[in-house]
Order: sequence, then C-alpha cells, then structure tokens
Amino acid sequence: MVKKKALAGSGKTVARLKERQAVKEESAQEPVDQPAYEPTLQAMVWYKEEHYEQLLAIFDDAELLPPTYQAWLVRAEEKKAEVEAAGDQVMKVFIDPETFPEWCGQKGLPKDAEARTQLALEVAQARSFSL
Repeated sequence: MVKKKALAGSGKTVARLKERQAVKEESAQEPVDQPAYEPTLQAMVWYKEEHYEQLLAIFDDAELLPPTYQAWLVRAEEKKAEVEAAGDQVMKVFIDPETFPEWCGQKGLPKDAEARTQLALEVAQARSFSL
C-alpha cells in the first residue's frame, strides 16, 4: 500500500528530505532486521503553460509564485527531482483555471497554496482508488 502525502512548497520539501536523511542515518546504525524506508506517492501541484497567466490572476497568493511559467517550471522540476532522488514517486496534479475557483468556492477555501495542495492530495487519493 502506498501512502499519500501532499507536497506544497520548498520548505516542506526540504524538511521532508532532511527527515528522510535522518531516517537513513538511524537505519545505518540500527540492526539489519529493521524495515527499510517505504517510498510514498507525493502529489505535486502542476500547471500547464497556457494556463499559467490566467491562474496567477486567480490565485490569492500569486506573489509567491514566479512571474513566468518558465521560471516556475525550472523550480518545479528541481523539486520533483529532489523528491524522486529521495525514493518517492511524484504524481503531477494539474490545476485548471476554470474548475479550481469553483472547487475552492464549494469548499469555502481561499484560492491559495494550501487549497492547491489540498486539491492535489484529493486528486491523488481518488486516482489511487481507481488504479
């Protein structure tokens, strides 16, 4: 069974990587019969280039994102590579500019990073049940 975790922001990514490193270091000092780290599925918010400007206009926290899609993509690919290098799998969850505001309205959430993360987690969980 694969655990799901949301991935939102470099701070959480760095914290998660440090946590894994500590687990690996502890494992090296413990007896061999301890179970190894079990990889998880990380849901990662992703954007399509043609939607990026429209999404920035929608998001309540757009100032936290890079101003261009290319700058965002470089950062996102780096985070994805870090997660995969740590042994986890990444599921890209695309945010749609037409359905995201409606989803936030139904949930009573602001259109911010926390809501995007929650949506990504819900989508990843729903997809795992349909696989």
